[in-house]
Amino acid sequence: MSNNSNSASDAFEFELFEGDPENLKTVVATAPNRISSPWIDSSALKLKHRIGRGPFGDVWLATHHRLTEDYDEHHEVAVKMLHPVKEDHMQTVVNRFQNLFSTYQGIQSVCMLHGISITNGKICIVMKFYEGSVGDRMARLKGGKLPLPDVLRYGIELAQGIRELHLKGILVLNLKPCNFLLNENDQVFLGDMGIPSLLLGVPLPTPDIALRLGTPNYMAPEQWEPDVRGPISFETDSWGFGCSIVEMVSGVQPWCGRSVEEIFRSVVIKQEKPHLPIGLPPALENVLRGCFEYDFRKRPLMVNLLEAFKSSLNAVYDDVSWIGLGNRALVDKATGIGYTEWLLSKDQLQMRDTVRSRKPPNSCKVENMNVPEGTVVGLETDGFLLVRVHGIHDPLRIHSSTLERVTLGLAAGDWVRLKKENNKKHSPIGILHSIERDGTVAVGFIGVETLWKGHSSELQMAESFCVGQFVKLKENVLSPRFEWPEKRGNECFTGRISQILPNGCLVVKFPGRFVFKEAFKTHLADPAEVELVSFKTCTGVVKKYQHLEAFHWAVRPLIFSLGLFTAMRLGMFVGRKVGRSKRKMDQRKTDQRKKDQTIPVEVGDGKNQDAQTGGKGWKVTNILFRE
Repeated sequence: MSNNSNSASDAFEFELFEGDPENLKTVVATAPNRISSPWIDSSALKLKHRIGRGPFGDVWLATHHRLTEDYDEHHEVAVKMLHPVKEDHMQTVVNRFQNLFSTYQGIQSVCMLHGISITNGKICIVMKFYEGSVGDRMARLKGGKLPLPDVLRYGIELAQGIRELHLKGILVLNLKPCNFLLNENDQVFLGDMGIPSLLLGVPLPTPDIALRLGTPNYMAPEQWEPDVRGPISFETDSWGFGCSIVEMVSGVQPWCGRSVEEIFRSVVIKQEKPHLPIGLPPALENVLRGCFEYDFRKRPLMVNLLEAFKSSLNAVYDDVSWIGLGNRALVDKATGIGYTEWLLSKDQLQMRDTVRSRKPPNSCKVENMNVPEGTVVGLETDGFLLVRVHGIHDPLRIHSSTLERVTLGLAAGDWVRLKKENNKKHSPIGILHSIERDGTVAVGFIGVETLWKGHSSELQMAESFCVGQFVKLKENVLSPRFEWPEKRGNECFTGRISQILPNGCLVVKFPGRFVFKEAFKTHLADPAEVELVSFKTCTGVVKKYQHLEAFHWAVRPLIFSLGLFTAMRLGMFVGRKVGRSKRKMDQRKTDQRKKDQTIPVEVGDGKNQDAQTGGKGWKVTNILFRE
């Protein structure tokens, strides 16, 4: 690490005139063929006062003293002072910033970086100072919302800058109006260069910050626990961008007034979405709806957002009848086959691509396989393709939305396993997100915050899982990655898959486990640690009964109730039988007693009479004379 006090770059700004004096563009120019270090000596910085506070640190107004052989000058700068980082991890953050700094220069609509320093044991990122932000402007307006034309203009400038960062592999992860800086010409600049990505995997002082990367009100579901519910990707920024636009248009911050725990439960557990204002141009409404898809693979990319904002800006200026905005909840909108248009647009099919019929979402088997495997031989302008299938003479005319590209036997969405399990920190089984035509792949694994990059030769096909299947923990897994509920006798429950996250993490519910709180019914599972269970594979009556128990918590009480009812009926039946037998025995005894009491006597003429008369007379006499 160099300790010279030279400038991070000899950059300067000038106004670009393109025929319209009211719309001048600020352009950053740098000296050609000159490589400078981003390191700034702490003695060259003089902190004045704090002007802001964020989840990762404080923002200070400072003076940067630049001294070279040619000039001596002072610049007013903004310094982002990060929260303390352990000394043995400081170099990691500084090295990451150096790599980011070299690719960050010259990007329009992104604030200019001066460099990095360490002051009072804290990492300081030095950047150009701007007088205000979009958030500041909103605070000064009645209702806290901006005119829609301004929102669209800001959105176009920001989307262009974010897209350029994405093209260079940089994630922002902290998009919000307070980070959208304004210059004196009302041009907007992105004021966050991806600090959360600099801190990935770095121990932080506050545990809850380590579990999330960003500001809670603007965070996508996968940002809260990126190694568990991730990975984070370019579409993660689409969620934060959408939240920012909704706030700029409506004047209401998403999840306003809720605690961090409440936001987590709303976004991650309940999968709720921010309320979308009504009255927006159709293209803008459509793309914002896509920004709030729970599965980031279904969200639009920045290029889609940029196109929608440009077309909406023209629509607003052309339509003088546009009036105010209302508010409504979002409703899921997908294509007829269950995939959003944004997901389908991410892989443009080309000539000679190998394709097959696209599987329905959350399905392990391909149904209605019209194209088991074919080759694209023609492209049409209306979205249809000509596909040549083996065994069929004429090419089939099929819409591209029903097809997916297969490269080296793999397609996006396939379950894959690493051939060599070198890293025990992440699961060896994951979901393939993309495969390029040269064989490079991007895979989501549990335990990896971002997409794993590699080559298809490092992967092999794995057993597929889908929603609705029953799974249980493997017997040889003694310490699972996630907690798994157990029955009495250390026997694990069987659960049912209710959701599959983009990194292959299984969200499992236990319908056979009766609990009062719904939250305790859901658990997470590593696909490498579970096995499938079905009624057909359960051997014996006991196993089949246990599988029925896993299907619903009421099975055991129902069986118990049926058993109790059967026992009661059997008891009543036996009781009636015993009662009848007893009555018959009593009747026999009575008859026998009557027979024994029949005594022959002589009355008058000496003829025999039944003893009952004499018996009755004897009883009466006995009662009267107590003999």
